[in-house]
Amino acid sequence: MPFTLVAFHAHPDDEALLTAGTLARAAAEGHRVVLVVATAGEAGLVRGGGTGPTLASRRLAELERSAAALGCARVEVLGYADSGLHGESGGENAFARADVDEAAGRLCRVLEDESADVLTVYDPAGGYGHPDHVQVGRVGLRAAELAGTPSVLEATVDRTALQRVLRLVHRLPGIPADFAPGRFDAAYTARDQLTHRVDVRRYAEAKRAAIAAHVSQAGADEGTRTLAVLLRLPRPLFRLALGHEWYVERGRRPSAPLLDDVFATVRA
Repeated sequence: MPFTLVAFHAHPDDEALLTAGTLARAAAEGHRVVLVVATAGEAGLVRGGGTGPTLASRRLAELERSAAALGCARVEVLGYADSGLHGESGGENAFARADVDEAAGRLCRVLEDESADVLTVYDPAGGYGHPDHVQVGRVGLRAAELAGTPSVLEATVDRTALQRVLRLVHRLPGIPADFAPGRFDAAYTARDQLTHRVDVRRYAEAKRAAIAAHVSQAGADEGTRTLAVLLRLPRPLFRLALGHEWYVERGRRPSAPLLDDVFATVRA
């Protein structure tokens, strides 16, 4: 039986990092996949500056290419302004400062229109604390409540697995110091809180294509961007490092083994 999965993200490129394999797998298995972003990502870092409407247009075009690579049937943008890494951007229309009920209403209309079975959001800390990511969790949970969406999954990362991968990657030539495992001691989710470990190794090429679609985010004037580092990985290491995606399902207790099916609750 086909289901509908709606993935809610803060900015273009977020979908490629945390949920791309899951979306590609769901689409390949015959389910309807809908991608929703809150903002156009116009405050994102980019080489040579150029933030604002020009960058927004560019990033939305990249989002469409990423969605096509993953097999998404629909892409929606809620129309909020990118709040910036520290909440310094976007003015009154910044997503991080939006009224939760008003923003949830916009997302709720998509959920109801699609009769969504599963919604993905972020963990309460927004993974690494970006204010727009934190707001995705608040808004998504409220929208699911309003729409009666049966299953809400918080997209996250197994902190233990992340640090293990970083210990390998950190040794590669040219990998910057800010990819040191210790940076993530409190980020994302502890292993004993996870409910899902989704195997997406068969969809590693689709995930790589989604990441590669976001060309504007692969470089910056200072530092090294995560997307650039991931695309630099040899394909076998890419598949090993990014071959699983993790979730915490709201209302479900962790169990062993972790679930490999994001539609487990609605199937039941």
